[in-house]
Amino acid sequence: MTAEPRRLIRRRTALAHGASCLGLWMAGCRDGGDTSPGGVDGDDAWHVHPGQSIQAALDRAAATDGRRRVVVHEGTYRPDRPGQALVWLNRRHDGITLAAEGTVVLTAANSDIADRDAESYPAVVNHVVYFGDGISAKTVFRGFSITGANRFDTRSDEPEPIEPDRPELGKQNLLFFYCDGGGMKIFGRSYPRIEQVEVTGNVASPCGGGVSIQHLGFQQDAVRISDSIFRDNHCQVTGSAIDVLPGSRAEITNCLFTGNVANTGPDTVSPPGKPYNARHGSGALTVFPGSRVRASGCTWTGNWNGVDDKGEGNHYTRSIFWQNILAGGISPEERYELDIVDGKNVSGCMFGGATADLRGTIDAGTNTLDAPDPDFDERFLPRCPAYDGIGYRPVEKPPASSSREH
Repeated sequence: MTAEPRRLIRRRTALAHGASCLGLWMAGCRDGGDTSPGGVDGDDAWHVHPGQSIQAALDRAAATDGRRRVVVHEGTYRPDRPGQALVWLNRRHDGITLAAEGTVVLTAANSDIADRDAESYPAVVNHVVYFGDGISAKTVFRGFSITGANRFDTRSDEPEPIEPDRPELGKQNLLFFYCDGGGMKIFGRSYPRIEQVEVTGNVASPCGGGVSIQHLGFQQDAVRISDSIFRDNHCQVTGSAIDVLPGSRAEITNCLFTGNVANTGPDTVSPPGKPYNARHGSGALTVFPGSRVRASGCTWTGNWNGVDDKGEGNHYTRSIFWQNILAGGISPEERYELDIVDGKNVSGCMFGGATADLRGTIDAGTNTLDAPDPDFDERFLPRCPAYDGIGYRPVEKPPASSSREH
């Protein structure tokens, strides 16, 4: 190819990119700016920089053919108006990979526009990230820090509904739809892959400070959460880090849970006089009856309780439950590591705390109920040799530009 045709191709590409960006600007952009597609040869991603709109890039990617990938560059991204979510993915966004390049913080907070007299200050969205009905395992969310949720609650669909199919999904409890899942809400037939995220410092009322999973009985697939950290999330009732509502399904692999506190206030959702887990409270992970969970290679330490699970046949393998005795909740009786109704599939786990096995359902022959001190380092790697191959291990984040495709 001669030099002149190359110049013409570059000029046409630049004009096409400019036209696409102009269309996005005319449609209106959140986060105060525009977004443009990749600027290097062979890069088919949409790139978002601070001041630009992640949602606009997602919507543009959803409207294009071929591979769909959005790369968000280092910085902090916050809402520029109150709403139900900072970022939302529903059926039309299925198959998109949304990946962080460097340290990318997505926050629910914007002190410039929040009501300083509201209990939810400085949050201005219900959820930081929303995954709606019609999201399959082809959708990947990778590498972000999620923070800033603080019990904000709006029922308004402005600027657009984050869940267009909500009326067709039955008579679900809309309180849970709007208010559970401060960091992330996963709703309906929604099975994203969530990888290498840090969900920190989120508060929800009533449940799911970090993540709320509400499949409504649609268990054709599972949410997959891997290589992630859940730290210092709080909720008024159940599931301070992750709440798996009835009829939901999740697979949790190589995750760390620490500093999470449930039961910070009265149970406002259970039948009168019958609060959920009234005596001992709930854990960093709550699994409701009828839900299916597999957790492997995880660490729960320093939470207000470890895990409470009322499902059947759920799996917990090669995981650490250590000193989940953090204060902060209102339940009157002692803390626990694992409160599980059906413990037959708990194996290869190490337990140490005030009460390791609250219900006495765990097989002491396939687990260690009086484990030695793991001697965690600053990244929660156990130094004790007895923990070889057990519990969470940190994973280095690759650049989004070189992230693996599945």
